[in-house]
Amino acid sequence: QVQLVESGGGLVQAGGSLRLSCVASGDIFKLTSFAWYRQEPGNPRDLLAQITMTGTTYYKPFVKDRFSVSRDNGTVYLQMNSLTLADTAHYYCAGIHPTGKTYWGLGTEVTVSA
Repeated sequence: QVQLVESGGGLVQAGGSLRLSCVASGDIFKLTSFAWYRQEPGNPRDLLAQITMTGTTYYKPFVKDRFSVSRDNGTVYLQMNSLTLADTAHYYCAGIHPTGKTYWGLGTEVTVSA
C-alpha cells in the first residue's frame, strides 16, 4: 500500500509561482513512477507531468516550459511558474504500480487570480 499527501496549494496571482509537494509513504519503492494530475470541476483528471523512479521525466506540452517535476526520496514536487487563470484546478499526486494500479492522494487546491 502507498499513501500520498499533497500540500502547497493556495491562492496566487497570475504570473506567480507555487511549489506543490507530495509526501509518499508505504511501499513506494515498488512503484514505477509518480505523476501529477489536475482536475477542474466537470472535467476529467488530466496528466501534467510524470517522473520515474530512475528520474526520467515526462511533461504534457502545455506545461513543459512552466512546470517542473522532481523527487527527493519519498517527496515529489511540482514547481509551477508563470501561472495563469487556466491553471486553477485541484491538483493530485499519483503513484503508479507496475501492475497498473494507481494510488491517489486527496489533492490540493490551486486558485490563480487576475
